[in-house]
Amino acid sequence: MSRSYAGFGGQPRPGPAIPSPNIWNWPEIYEIENRAQDADGTLWSALREETGGWAGRDVVDVGCGDGFHLPRFADDAATVTGVEPHPPLVQRARRRCAGDDRITVLEGGAEALPLPDASADLVHARTAYFFGPGCEPGLAEAQRVLRPGGVLAVVDLDFTSRPYGTWLRAELPRYDPPAVDRFFARHGFALRRVVATWRFEQRSDLEEVLRIEFSKRTARRAIDDVAGLTLRVGYRVHTRRRATTGPAGLILP
Repeated sequence: MSRSYAGFGGQPRPGPAIPSPNIWNWPEIYEIENRAQDADGTLWSALREETGGWAGRDVVDVGCGDGFHLPRFADDAATVTGVEPHPPLVQRARRRCAGDDRITVLEGGAEALPLPDASADLVHARTAYFFGPGCEPGLAEAQRVLRPGGVLAVVDLDFTSRPYGTWLRAELPRYDPPAVDRFFARHGFALRRVVATWRFEQRSDLEEVLRIEFSKRTARRAIDDVAGLTLRVGYRVHTRRRATTGPAGLILP
């Protein structure tokens, strides 16, 4: 959930976690944004279909932010582990999930997950870390912690989908959507595009969310572009399943 398209071309740089200005600086407004997102459940439905679901399975949410999605996974998962590099968000996530012994929140980054080998059935990352070229260490870590047959699901915004993608491209003109799609394809991911609805309770909430997501100039454009309390926002759902055992019981990549 900690989104930051920092670095050349919007790609992540190796090393310490790159600050995500929306949730790191404005967690209360980001909470409003999370509540508004996917109001009709379209994205969640697509995620279940593409991964086979997580009922009775062990789920890891990489870049879990303040844990907004962890209880949703825990509704039917066996266990849920949130991993987040920013200590204040780790504490917020732990407070959110206190009392649910199915949920654990750990401090750590995508490039060094604090988890044993072959310990997860689903590794999920939503608008966090996995933005294309540069995220190879995280891909390797996800592969390490997945069991044979497990799935890595990377959910990110679709820069080609209007109107939100138009605003994103205005903010990040060097970001190359086709190149990012090719990157994931080269690494064996399937792609599904989804358009979800963001629905806000009041106009001021929508405007505050746009202001933490974009520069002043782009936010003003976005606010002017939107009438009412809803937005249509495109996502990309990239999924890759770890192969099961091959001949002689060898685990295939």
